[in-house]
Amino acid sequence: MRQTTTAAWIAATAATALLVTGCGSADSDNEPEKAAAPRVDGQDINARPVSDLRQGGTLKTGITQWITQYNVNTVDGAQGDAQEIARTVLPDLFDSDAKGAHHANPDFLLSAKVTSTSPQTVEYRLNPKAKWSDGKPLSWHDFHAQWKALNGADKAYEAADTSGYDQISRVEQGGDAHSVKVTFTSPYADWQRLFDPLYPAEYIDTPEKFVKSWAEKVPVSANAFKVGRYDKTAQTITLVPDPAWWGAKPRLDSITYRVLDFPARTDAYLNKEIDYTTALLPEDYKRLVKAPDTDIRRGARWDEVHITLNGGRGPLKDLRVRQAIQHAVDRKGINQTFAKDLSFELAPLDNHFFMPNQQGYENTSGGYADYDPQKAKKLLDEAGWKDNGEGRPRTKGGKRLTVDYVLSSGSTSAQLDQAELVQQQLALAGVKVELRKVPANDYFNEFVNKGNFDLTSFRNVDAVYQTMLTSTFQQPKGGNLFQNFGSVGSPKIDALLKKAARTTDATAAAKLYNEADREIWRLGHSVELYQRPEILAVRKGLANYGAEGLADVDYTKVGWLKK
Repeated sequence: MRQTTTAAWIAATAATALLVTGCGSADSDNEPEKAAAPRVDGQDINARPVSDLRQGGTLKTGITQWITQYNVNTVDGAQGDAQEIARTVLPDLFDSDAKGAHHANPDFLLSAKVTSTSPQTVEYRLNPKAKWSDGKPLSWHDFHAQWKALNGADKAYEAADTSGYDQISRVEQGGDAHSVKVTFTSPYADWQRLFDPLYPAEYIDTPEKFVKSWAEKVPVSANAFKVGRYDKTAQTITLVPDPAWWGAKPRLDSITYRVLDFPARTDAYLNKEIDYTTALLPEDYKRLVKAPDTDIRRGARWDEVHITLNGGRGPLKDLRVRQAIQHAVDRKGINQTFAKDLSFELAPLDNHFFMPNQQGYENTSGGYADYDPQKAKKLLDEAGWKDNGEGRPRTKGGKRLTVDYVLSSGSTSAQLDQAELVQQQLALAGVKVELRKVPANDYFNEFVNKGNFDLTSFRNVDAVYQTMLTSTFQQPKGGNLFQNFGSVGSPKIDALLKKAARTTDATAAAKLYNEADREIWRLGHSVELYQRPEILAVRKGLANYGAEGLADVDYTKVGWLKK
């Protein structure tokens, strides 16, 4: 995952929507009136052979917050930037290509395959050259410790996502010291997403080490890059090549991540403080498209924008109130406002699991997301909230119907516009929305991750395996919300997700995910808005990097073209 939370999470439109995929040029403000629909393999990375790249140089990029946790299997570590860095410095066992197909990374795995289906057994053959930065080889012990931490049996770990790991019966050494044998209690279709990235056993084998060992640092790494410097004062994290790396030598001398609010990134790019930034918003695009030595690169990423409803507290604990809010939100109006100066339309996204350019996509909203102010008012009446007339909040038991909408102080103008639109729309139904801006570094850790909000909006990104979303929709257990921050779920959803994960036929699995999604809409879990187009401004000389679409970045191949 990149730039999520998955909360990140991490972040196209309905099937008729249009997405810019490469038309236009860097010397023109005029985009075509209509562009092609997104392709599942849509990407633009200035692909070049490594021989075209010079040795050296730095890639400078922005991140949304200081990374407080590098264990991506914890709730705080599931934040997208933390995941991006972790996958760059830890063993990355599988990578996806432009079509979202998954392949074993030969730097870490000589092979990985299902060797038996009854019970399902997977055998991994590790690259004997693969070693942790402390000199220890990768081994079955690392797989075993990660399974123990993430299978849900020991609640003290408070894992962000136990799905898949909870279907494993045992992890053991295979035929030799470089082999791992994983046996499942029941079939698990997305087995390739497990143990990726892999963590060292010595630093996750107790609940305390699982969290504290990775707080604001990476104690041990194993990849082409390692962390060279953390500078909390300057809010930068710098990666450098690891001289002990056994694979292809990276071209870059360093990768620098700098905490930057989104509104500051266009100026940072124009000032050459970073080397790429989003060019999606019209006010940004119009400035960036004219910038010298700049490419506008476009792709079709798994990237959705939604509004989460918190059913764990306050008025939204009532299903009727959540359903009322769904009907009071004019998704089409929000999308049209966002896209008013863009060259493509944004139609409502009607599925939580699939993007419109993915096989399996269908409209699962069942009418629960239809804009229907009268239905919203009727539901609020039924919930006992008295209508006090236009422009006045409803009341019940002497209390006003008030909810907060939590925003990061680093929000873009589009995010603020969206919040203000929701505020206006809900006011028409008698729901008072108070916009609450919180520090960018606290937005996820202190508010989203802890369910400290009534309404909020962020992106889920790169969920190319549907099982990656299990923790987003499963019922919380005790104080562990997993990634279901609004605490809206049901046994029915859990059962369908578990059944889908065990279904190895993709078509049959898609039917189960869509069945679960109909219940997710009915329960008022979240309001899907649109698939966010991937439109980036990137330095022209930067190769093998940019709008990746469904693919992962290979940082050993990223670099600057020879002059």
